[in-house]
Amino acid sequence: MSEQTDTAAVPTPEAEPASAPVPATEAAEPAAEPAAEPAAEPAPEASEAVPAPPKDRRVLFAALRWTAAVAVFAAVGTGVAYGITVPERTDIPGLSTKDDGRWTFPELSQPALPAGAPVPQGPDNKDGTHYAQLGGLLLPAPVGAKADDTVKADKDGAVSADAFLEEYTPEAREKLKQSLEWDGLRQITGRGWTTADGTRTHVYLLRFHSSGFVDAFKGCDSNAQLNGVSALDLDDVWSKAKNTQMNSTTLDFPGAANFDGTELSIYQEVKPVLGDEQTKIGCLRTGDVLGMVIQTHKGEVAPVTFHQSVILQSQLLS
Repeated sequence: MSEQTDTAAVPTPEAEPASAPVPATEAAEPAAEPAAEPAAEPAPEASEAVPAPPKDRRVLFAALRWTAAVAVFAAVGTGVAYGITVPERTDIPGLSTKDDGRWTFPELSQPALPAGAPVPQGPDNKDGTHYAQLGGLLLPAPVGAKADDTVKADKDGAVSADAFLEEYTPEAREKLKQSLEWDGLRQITGRGWTTADGTRTHVYLLRFHSSGFVDAFKGCDSNAQLNGVSALDLDDVWSKAKNTQMNSTTLDFPGAANFDGTELSIYQEVKPVLGDEQTKIGCLRTGDVLGMVIQTHKGEVAPVTFHQSVILQSQLLS
């Protein structure tokens, strides 16, 4: 199982056939020796290369996708590299060995689908309905992080509407709660963690009765009234990467606005921030699920770990 996908939940593309073995070039005949000495025996013909066993289709798919993503975002010129769960960059084409601050996540996997249920992005699932257990689709905490109990989830990850709405200012909660009740909310799951550098991350998944209700919820956009946040605007690093990709004619890549079939909207708290912490929020709309990644850090939120978390959560929902 790859770090980004799961065989039960994500339709795996057909793997490209392994390259046919290429026989090694025959050794060249040695140069002629002086007449007094016998000619050297010709080197034995090199044995044919043994074809490597075909890689798991999921690994190939993930590697190709991340290669394209890194090629796009590296063009921003910020030194930001994106995605993948572990920081061994030498194993992924296009990534340098220089440490860019990415977190190390456990191997990502999705819960099994009920028998006969289609995958969210399947051709027989026009509304993108997620049939897997919602808690199993939550991004896990990175290695070394400590649980943040301000996300009030039970042992299965379920979060009540009231607990979720504590992310918003008191004056915004009543209207948002009414929206959740009227607009088809079925379930909320959540997880929170704090890393050694003090970065706090809260991840929520909201499942609605259909994709139309996801679009109706107004709690994840530039007007969201989050606690301790002055105002939100588009994330400048993400926007630059998106614009760079859109201007490229050499890559066929889904782009920052629609990654792996998930519509992404990325915002940051504008300066001057309230207090001494900046907040960034990623909004992921895919089928009947709205995902939210909220990250806060003293000074500024690092774009690498924030975008990494958003993209990996997007992959789990795809």
